[in-house]
Amino acid sequence: MDNKPYRSLNEYYREIFGRKTAKISLDGGFTCPNRDGTCGERGCLFCSAGGSGDFAENAALSITEQVENGKAQTSDKWKDPAYVAYFQAFTNTYAPVEELRRKYEEALSCEGVEGISIATRSDCLPEDVLELLSELNQKTRLWVELGLQTSDEDSARFIRRGYPLSVFEKAVHDLAERDIPVIVHVILGLPNETRETVLNTIDCINRLPVQGIKLQLLHVLSDSDLAEIYENGGYTPLTKEEYISLVGDCIAHLREDIVIHRLTGDGDKNTLLAPLWSLRKRDVLNSLHKYLKDNNIRQGMSVKN
Repeated sequence: MDNKPYRSLNEYYREIFGRKTAKISLDGGFTCPNRDGTCGERGCLFCSAGGSGDFAENAALSITEQVENGKAQTSDKWKDPAYVAYFQAFTNTYAPVEELRRKYEEALSCEGVEGISIATRSDCLPEDVLELLSELNQKTRLWVELGLQTSDEDSARFIRRGYPLSVFEKAVHDLAERDIPVIVHVILGLPNETRETVLNTIDCINRLPVQGIKLQLLHVLSDSDLAEIYENGGYTPLTKEEYISLVGDCIAHLREDIVIHRLTGDGDKNTLLAPLWSLRKRDVLNSLHKYLKDNNIRQGMSVKN
C-alpha cells in the first residue's frame, strides 16, 4: 500500500488493467428468493422496491444496450478506459444456467468489457452455477459479490437476510476452491448493532478467503420496510461523525491484502429519508480521508492475530 492508508479499488484496477476502469451497473431482469416467496416476499428490511439495482441500467434494454449506455456516460470523462460489467440488480445467479450463460457472455462480448462482477446471495450458488462461474473465470476477470451485511445471527434475522452465517461461509469456500475472487458487502449502522458487532463482522471476513469488501452506510429509503421503523422512532441512523469513526475502525481491523471497493454508498435522492448528510458523498470521503490521516490509521494495523 506504500504510504496510502488502505488498499483502494482504483489502485487495484490499475494493477490489473493498467488504466482507469469503470464498472457499468446492469439489470439482468432477475428476481430474488427473498421476493418471489422462496424465503420471503418483501426483500430485506432495508431494500427499496427496486432492490439493489437502483442505479443499474434499464432492464427493458438488452445487456448490450445497457453496456453501451454505461460506456456513453464515461466517454466524456475518461479516454479508453477498461470496463467491468457489473450485474447488480437483485440476485444475479438466480436463474437457469443457460439464461445466466447467455447474459454473462453477451456482456463479455461487448467491446471494451474486460471483466465481469456478479452480485448474488450466498444461498444462490448451486453446483451447476458454480461450474458456470468456474468456466467464466478461465476466460475473463471475474468477481462474485456476496451480500453478507453482518455476521451477527440476530441482526441477520432482523433484517430478513434469509440464511445463516454458515451458508455464507460455505459459499466463500466454494468460490475460493475455484479461484474465484469474492467481494463481501457489509452494512454499517444496522439497527441494534454496536461497534463491537461490526468489528466482529470484520474479524469474520478476515478469517475467510475474501479478496474485497464494500462498506455501505445503511440508508433509510421511503419505499423500504425500514422506513416505517424509522418514522415511528424505532431506528436512529448514524451521524456523519459516527460513521467516519466506525469506517476508520473497520479499516484498521481489516486484513491489509483485502481491496476496499467502497467506503460509503449512494442513496437515491428521490427516496432517501435519512441520513441526508450521505448525499454529500465527496464531503464524506474528504472528511474520512482527513480522519484517517489525523489519526494515523492504516489498513490492518489492528488486525487480531
